[in-house]
Amino acid sequence: MYKLKIITTTTRPGRKGPILAAWIAEIAKQYPDYHTEVIDLGELKLPLMDEPEHPRFRKYQHEHTKKWSATIDGADAFIFITAEYNYSMTAPVKNAIDYLFHEWADKPAAFVSYGGASGGTRAVQMLKQVLTTLKVVPVTEAVVLPFFAKMINDEGGFESNDGIDQSAHVMMKELLRWTLLLRAKKA
Repeated sequence: MYKLKIITTTTRPGRKGPILAAWIAEIAKQYPDYHTEVIDLGELKLPLMDEPEHPRFRKYQHEHTKKWSATIDGADAFIFITAEYNYSMTAPVKNAIDYLFHEWADKPAAFVSYGGASGGTRAVQMLKQVLTTLKVVPVTEAVVLPFFAKMINDEGGFESNDGIDQSAHVMMKELLRWTLLLRAKKA
């Protein structure tokens, strides 16, 4: 069984990333090859990068970094749930990525993005640039949610539709395909 980490990238109060993470986690449960874990950067509370050594050396001094390293090192694939802040990714996800180096390599990543008219696509473009530098393989297929606030019901839940669910399944199948390819490479 492969370990899929779903990472929410926002930390501010009232954020909607955890709602979308719960939704995609339910979709991911339909893929028995994956064991899914949701990681909420808002709950993780990584401080601004505070390790004295470059992450490529893996000489971590802080317990929060050691735990984060173990979490990401043990992953086989990622889904980033990302909002767009000022045409880019959020600061907390950039910080979380920069804490580590080798732990990210040779694993695929998919994206569920949300926002206004662009649906968070510019944040995904920025994330892809950073992640490919760390040898993460971004899959092309994604879920893009423009004007996503209209999809949040009065109870605070995400109301998907057939088109969005279909996009999620196309993304999941491609993520699994890349997970299998990259794991075979490591074997």
